[in-house]
Amino acid sequence: MASMSDISFLHLPESSIGQYTRFAPSPTGYLHLGHCYSALLAWYASGQNPERFQLRIDDLDYTRSRPEFEQAIIEDLQFLGISWAAPPRRQSEHLDRYQHYLDQLIAQDLVYACFLSRKQIEDSLSAPHHAPQFAPSTRSAIAESERQERLAQGQPAVWRLDAMRASDYVGDIYWTDSWLTRHLVNPAEFGDVIIGRRDIPASYHLSVVIDDAECNIEQVVRGEDLHSSTPIHRLLQALLGLPTPVYHHHPLICDENGNRLAKRNDALSLRKMRDDGLSRRKIISQIEQKLMANDKKIEKNT
Repeated sequence: MASMSDISFLHLPESSIGQYTRFAPSPTGYLHLGHCYSALLAWYASGQNPERFQLRIDDLDYTRSRPEFEQAIIEDLQFLGISWAAPPRRQSEHLDRYQHYLDQLIAQDLVYACFLSRKQIEDSLSAPHHAPQFAPSTRSAIAESERQERLAQGQPAVWRLDAMRASDYVGDIYWTDSWLTRHLVNPAEFGDVIIGRRDIPASYHLSVVIDDAECNIEQVVRGEDLHSSTPIHRLLQALLGLPTPVYHHHPLICDENGNRLAKRNDALSLRKMRDDGLSRRKIISQIEQKLMANDKKIEKNT
């Protein structure tokens, strides 16, 4: 087993080492260097303790999830020296739990059914001043009586969180990062996000909150691209009475053009590099080099 000094770029506060963590990839392709970095961070945050590390398979995207990709994930993580004691948790096996919590929010009138398409919502915004990830309210798009009639008829709908109503319900709340800095949750930054899809009773936001709570996750290690999702998750935890982990958002691994890695970039997949005969140490060196190159680009642009 490698020591903490084996990988120089794993900068984590000492207080965050030894907590129950997880790595939650989607089996929609092969792991790339960015996944490798995130998995190693979570592994070291657990204190390299299989009893405190969980592998979760986020397979709600059933149109693209494949058993062969799940098997490849397991093999790649084992190659990196990562292990786990409990069997992997698959989201597709817990749809009843997601429905239970969604029903709780429906009963509290903290979510509402939306029948509009994404294009209809975009067309309705005459002055989109918000960030791209902001989800505008569509509660008033149709009368409540029509909404209930459509639901009674079985028309498929997405379920949106009424962010401002939910915020009033819980009051001021905060989430905490791994450096113990507290961040105020401001629903005006994210709006009425989707938490229940038309085809399944959960979106990414609702499912991960429930999974983390039911598996006693103490620290969530994930990329900084999900930083904007953390306030949403903290709000859902407060609404559902669920515990709140600490969050560590790490830098993303980018390609030579500064773009974040994607699964379609097979040249940087762990499977391809392993097939080419690269050792664990050489793969880790590539991560270090890319992180250093990204840091230099950031310094040059500031």
